[in-house]
Amino acid sequence: MHDFLTRLPFSAGAIDMLIHLATALLLLLVGLWLAARVANFARRAMRRAKVDETLSGFLRNLINGVLIALLIVMALQEIGVPSAPLLAALGAGGLAIGLALQGSLSNLAWGVLLIIFRPFRVGDFIHAGGIDGTVESVSLMHTLLVMPDNREAVVPNAKIGSDAIINFNRRGTRRFELKVGIGYKDDIGRAMDVVTELFAADARILQDPAPGIWTESLGENAVVLVLRAFTRSGDIWAAQTDLLRALKERFEAEGISFPSPQRVLTVVRGPVSGQAG
Repeated sequence: MHDFLTRLPFSAGAIDMLIHLATALLLLLVGLWLAARVANFARRAMRRAKVDETLSGFLRNLINGVLIALLIVMALQEIGVPSAPLLAALGAGGLAIGLALQGSLSNLAWGVLLIIFRPFRVGDFIHAGGIDGTVESVSLMHTLLVMPDNREAVVPNAKIGSDAIINFNRRGTRRFELKVGIGYKDDIGRAMDVVTELFAADARILQDPAPGIWTESLGENAVVLVLRAFTRSGDIWAAQTDLLRALKERFEAEGISFPSPQRVLTVVRGPVSGQAG
């Protein structure tokens, strides 16, 4: 065997290098196959655990990327590249990339947190990042909101996570509030009875918690009544506007007035100052 090797046009060192190179290549090929299998197994396990699809996909790719990086380091070690300088270079490169992509990484981190803790879901109407809208989709970098006028707002996750998030329909019900002024000469008790009847007549207005009406204040020209009632989240606007219309019609039928602001002007007749009489 030794005589055979000595007759080859390659030196023993070159042959040894070829063997290490072939081993490194085989390690990469088998390792890539195993890395993909491990990453896919982890994703299936997360799906069975009902982890969000976006998060499970991200974690699957992260696991695959980390395994590939380890494989590259092992393959370079196999062909004689020192691992310490390589790891130092990878660390320095990662730090530089992290500093350059600081904003993007912040969005990514908040995206993961939003997906894990789920302060809102697709279809929820929320106030986040200074914008009101219905959640269309949540990705790792941004959240897509559809505003009430059908405009789309792409909001970075870092902006959403760094501010208060108001979810309008997470609990399934919402309360609306209306303020109505009636005349001082009108019967407050009768006005309250009319409102109570309208509450009971509308099936969209929930009786638990019970709706209510109170005298809020004595205004300059009117007695101000405040009405509060709960509805299901999807019924709030229609129930509120229908109640306003029914309230106007019933108050007019009952002779209860809606006083408008009034001003009393006093006209004094007499000579203008500085003129002779």
